[in-house]
Amino acid sequence: MVDNEELARMMLSLQSSGCHNVNLVSPTHVVPYILEALEIAASKGLYLPIVYNSGGYDSVETLKLLDGVVDIYMPDMKYSDEKTAERFSGVKNYPEVNRAAVKEMHRQVGDLRIDEQGVAQRGLLVRHLVLPNGLAGTEAVVRFLAQEVSTNTYLNVMAQYHPCYQAFDIPQLARPVSREEFNETVDLARQQGLHRLDKQQIASPLKLIFG
Repeated sequence: MVDNEELARMMLSLQSSGCHNVNLVSPTHVVPYILEALEIAASKGLYLPIVYNSGGYDSVETLKLLDGVVDIYMPDMKYSDEKTAERFSGVKNYPEVNRAAVKEMHRQVGDLRIDEQGVAQRGLLVRHLVLPNGLAGTEAVVRFLAQEVSTNTYLNVMAQYHPCYQAFDIPQLARPVSREEFNETVDLARQQGLHRLDKQQIASPLKLIFG
Protein backbone atom coordinates (compact mmCIF):
# COMPACT_ATOMS: atom_id res chain seq x y z
CA MET A 1 0.00 0.00 0.00
CA VAL A 2 1.39 3.41 -0.98
CA ASP A 3 0.23 6.85 0.06
CA ASN A 4 -0.98 9.53 -2.34
CA GLU A 5 2.38 11.28 -2.52
CA GLU A 6 4.17 8.06 -3.40
CA LEU A 7 1.57 7.15 -6.01
CA ALA A 8 2.00 10.59 -7.58
CA ARG A 9 5.78 10.07 -7.67
CA MET A 10 5.28 6.72 -9.37
CA MET A 11 3.14 8.34 -12.07
CA LEU A 12 5.75 11.03 -12.68
CA SER A 13 8.46 8.36 -12.81
CA LEU A 14 6.53 6.54 -15.54
CA GLN A 15 6.34 9.78 -17.49
CA SER A 16 10.06 10.50 -17.15
CA SER A 17 10.89 6.96 -18.31
CA GLY A 18 8.97 7.47 -21.56
CA CYS A 19 5.73 5.58 -20.93
CA HIS A 20 2.79 6.41 -23.20
CA ASN A 21 0.20 6.55 -20.41
CA VAL A 22 -0.63 5.84 -16.78
CA ASN A 23 -2.57 2.58 -16.75
CA LEU A 24 -4.74 2.17 -13.65
CA VAL A 25 -5.60 -1.54 -13.40
CA SER A 26 -8.65 -2.62 -11.35
CA PRO A 27 -8.87 0.84 -9.76
CA THR A 28 -12.57 0.95 -8.89
CA HIS A 29 -12.24 0.49 -5.13
CA VAL A 30 -9.55 3.18 -4.73
CA VAL A 31 -10.86 5.94 -7.00
CA PRO A 32 -10.88 8.67 -4.29
CA TYR A 33 -7.20 8.03 -3.51
CA ILE A 34 -6.28 7.97 -7.19
CA LEU A 35 -7.95 11.33 -7.72
CA GLU A 36 -5.94 12.83 -4.87
CA ALA A 37 -2.71 11.38 -6.25
CA LEU A 38 -3.49 12.64 -9.75
CA GLU A 39 -4.06 16.13 -8.42
CA ILE A 40 -0.63 16.06 -6.80
CA ALA A 41 1.02 14.63 -9.92
CA ALA A 42 -0.68 17.13 -12.22
CA SER A 43 0.55 20.01 -10.07
CA LYS A 44 4.08 18.68 -10.63
CA GLY A 45 3.77 18.34 -14.39
CA LEU A 46 2.00 15.06 -15.18
CA TYR A 47 0.53 15.22 -18.66
CA LEU A 48 0.28 11.58 -19.75
CA PRO A 49 -3.12 10.15 -20.74
CA ILE A 50 -4.83 8.33 -17.87
CA VAL A 51 -6.15 4.83 -18.61
CA TYR A 52 -8.95 3.35 -16.48
CA ASN A 53 -8.61 -0.42 -16.90
CA SER A 54 -11.47 -2.25 -15.19
CA GLY A 55 -13.68 -5.31 -15.24
CA GLY A 56 -16.58 -3.09 -16.24
CA TYR A 57 -18.46 -3.53 -12.97
CA ASP A 58 -18.33 0.18 -12.13
CA SER A 59 -21.10 2.39 -10.83
CA VAL A 60 -22.07 5.42 -12.88
CA GLU A 61 -21.69 7.52 -9.73
CA THR A 62 -18.04 6.52 -9.43
CA LEU A 63 -17.38 7.09 -13.11
CA LYS A 64 -18.82 10.59 -12.95
CA LEU A 65 -16.08 11.47 -10.46
CA LEU A 66 -13.63 10.69 -13.25
CA ASP A 67 -15.27 12.83 -15.93
CA GLY A 68 -12.57 15.09 -17.35
CA VAL A 69 -9.83 13.10 -15.60
CA VAL A 70 -9.67 9.78 -17.45
CA ASP A 71 -8.61 9.86 -21.09
CA ILE A 72 -8.99 6.20 -22.04
CA TYR A 73 -11.51 3.75 -20.61
CA MET A 74 -10.69 0.06 -21.08
CA PRO A 75 -13.53 -2.01 -19.57
CA ASP A 76 -14.36 -5.66 -19.96
CA MET A 77 -17.77 -6.79 -21.11
CA LYS A 78 -17.67 -10.29 -19.65
CA TYR A 79 -21.26 -11.53 -19.80
CA SER A 80 -24.64 -10.58 -21.22
CA ASP A 81 -26.61 -12.92 -18.96
CA GLU A 82 -27.20 -12.07 -15.30
CA LYS A 83 -27.40 -15.66 -14.04
CA THR A 84 -24.21 -16.65 -15.85
CA ALA A 85 -22.35 -13.71 -14.32
CA GLU A 86 -23.59 -14.55 -10.85
CA ARG A 87 -22.74 -18.22 -11.20
CA PHE A 88 -19.22 -17.86 -12.56
CA SER A 89 -18.09 -14.50 -11.15
CA GLY A 90 -20.25 -14.13 -8.07
CA VAL A 91 -21.61 -10.70 -8.98
CA LYS A 92 -25.22 -9.57 -9.18
CA ASN A 93 -26.75 -7.50 -11.98
CA TYR A 94 -23.52 -7.59 -13.98
CA PRO A 95 -25.07 -6.90 -17.42
CA GLU A 96 -27.14 -3.98 -16.14
CA VAL A 97 -24.26 -2.39 -14.23
CA ASN A 98 -21.78 -3.11 -17.01
CA ARG A 99 -23.88 -1.62 -19.80
CA ALA A 100 -24.64 1.54 -17.83
CA ALA A 101 -20.93 1.90 -17.08
CA VAL A 102 -19.86 1.45 -20.70
CA LYS A 103 -22.41 4.01 -21.89
CA GLU A 104 -21.17 6.51 -19.30
CA MET A 105 -17.57 5.88 -20.28
CA HIS A 106 -18.39 6.51 -23.92
CA ARG A 107 -20.31 9.66 -23.03
CA GLN A 108 -17.20 11.02 -21.39
CA VAL A 109 -14.49 10.13 -23.90
CA GLY A 110 -16.18 9.01 -27.14
CA ASP A 111 -14.76 6.58 -29.68
CA LEU A 112 -11.09 5.61 -29.41
CA ARG A 113 -8.68 7.98 -31.13
CA ILE A 114 -5.23 6.72 -32.12
CA ASP A 115 -2.31 8.86 -33.27
CA GLU A 116 -0.13 8.31 -36.33
CA GLN A 117 2.22 6.09 -34.29
CA GLY A 118 -0.67 3.81 -33.37
CA VAL A 119 -0.80 4.96 -29.75
CA ALA A 120 -4.22 5.43 -28.16
CA GLN A 121 -4.85 9.02 -27.06
CA ARG A 122 -8.44 9.18 -25.89
CA GLY A 123 -11.64 7.16 -26.04
CA LEU A 124 -13.27 3.83 -25.24
CA LEU A 125 -11.71 0.41 -25.84
CA VAL A 126 -13.91 -2.56 -24.91
CA ARG A 127 -12.52 -6.03 -24.22
CA HIS A 128 -14.58 -9.18 -24.64
CA LEU A 129 -13.25 -12.60 -23.69
CA VAL A 130 -14.76 -15.40 -25.74
CA LEU A 131 -15.87 -18.28 -23.53
CA PRO A 132 -16.65 -21.86 -24.61
CA ASN A 133 -20.24 -22.85 -25.27
CA GLY A 134 -21.35 -19.25 -25.78
CA LEU A 135 -21.22 -18.47 -22.06
CA ALA A 136 -20.09 -14.88 -22.61
CA GLY A 137 -23.28 -14.09 -24.52
CA THR A 138 -21.36 -12.44 -27.33
CA GLU A 139 -24.27 -11.74 -29.65
CA ALA A 140 -26.03 -9.57 -27.07
CA VAL A 141 -22.77 -7.81 -26.18
CA VAL A 142 -21.92 -6.78 -29.74
CA ARG A 143 -25.53 -5.83 -30.47
CA PHE A 144 -25.53 -3.54 -27.44
CA LEU A 145 -22.28 -1.90 -28.51
CA ALA A 146 -23.47 -1.35 -32.07
CA GLN A 147 -26.97 -0.15 -31.23
CA GLU A 148 -26.53 1.69 -27.92
CA VAL A 149 -22.92 2.87 -27.92
CA SER A 150 -21.32 3.24 -31.38
CA THR A 151 -20.50 1.13 -34.41
CA ASN A 152 -17.08 2.82 -34.18
CA THR A 153 -16.42 1.16 -30.82
CA TYR A 154 -12.94 -0.31 -30.70
CA LEU A 155 -13.41 -3.94 -29.66
CA ASN A 156 -10.66 -6.26 -28.49
CA VAL A 157 -11.97 -9.80 -28.98
CA MET A 158 -9.90 -12.14 -26.83
CA ALA A 159 -9.48 -15.87 -27.36
CA GLN A 160 -7.03 -16.73 -24.59
CA TYR A 161 -9.48 -18.33 -22.17
CA HIS A 162 -7.88 -21.41 -20.66
CA PRO A 163 -9.47 -23.45 -17.86
CA CYS A 164 -7.67 -23.60 -14.53
CA TYR A 165 -8.34 -25.03 -11.09
CA GLN A 166 -12.09 -25.43 -10.41
CA ALA A 167 -13.03 -24.61 -14.00
CA PHE A 168 -12.22 -28.22 -14.81
CA ASP A 169 -15.13 -29.24 -12.58
CA ILE A 170 -17.57 -27.22 -14.70
CA PRO A 171 -18.22 -29.01 -18.01
CA GLN A 172 -19.14 -25.82 -19.90
CA LEU A 173 -15.83 -24.18 -18.92
CA ALA A 174 -13.50 -27.18 -18.93
CA ARG A 175 -11.91 -26.50 -22.32
CA PRO A 176 -10.44 -23.60 -24.32
CA VAL A 177 -12.54 -21.92 -26.98
CA SER A 178 -12.51 -23.54 -30.40
CA ARG A 179 -11.45 -21.84 -33.60
CA GLU A 180 -15.07 -22.02 -34.77
CA GLU A 181 -16.32 -20.28 -31.62
CA PHE A 182 -13.76 -17.53 -31.99
CA ASN A 183 -14.49 -16.99 -35.67
CA GLU A 184 -18.21 -16.89 -34.91
CA THR A 185 -17.59 -14.13 -32.37
CA VAL A 186 -15.73 -12.03 -34.93
CA ASP A 187 -18.47 -12.64 -37.50
CA LEU A 188 -21.18 -11.59 -35.04
CA ALA A 189 -19.35 -8.35 -34.31
CA ARG A 190 -18.99 -7.57 -38.00
CA GLN A 191 -22.61 -8.44 -38.72
CA GLN A 192 -23.67 -5.85 -36.16
CA GLY A 193 -21.56 -3.23 -37.94
CA LEU A 194 -18.60 -3.18 -35.57
CA HIS A 195 -15.55 -2.71 -37.75
CA ARG A 196 -12.77 -1.64 -35.37
CA LEU A 197 -11.71 -5.08 -34.19
CA ASP A 198 -8.30 -5.59 -32.65
CA LYS A 199 -6.94 -7.91 -35.33
CA GLN A 200 -3.48 -8.19 -33.78
CA GLN A 201 -4.93 -9.46 -30.52
CA ILE A 202 -7.25 -11.74 -32.48
CA ALA A 203 -4.36 -13.40 -34.29
CA SER A 204 -2.01 -13.73 -31.33
CA PRO A 205 -4.18 -15.85 -29.00
CA LEU A 206 -5.07 -18.15 -31.86
CA LYS A 207 -1.40 -18.98 -32.33
CA LEU A 208 -1.12 -19.69 -28.63
CA ILE A 209 -4.15 -21.94 -28.52
CA PHE A 210 -4.20 -23.55 -31.90
CA GLY A 211 -0.51 -23.66 -32.80
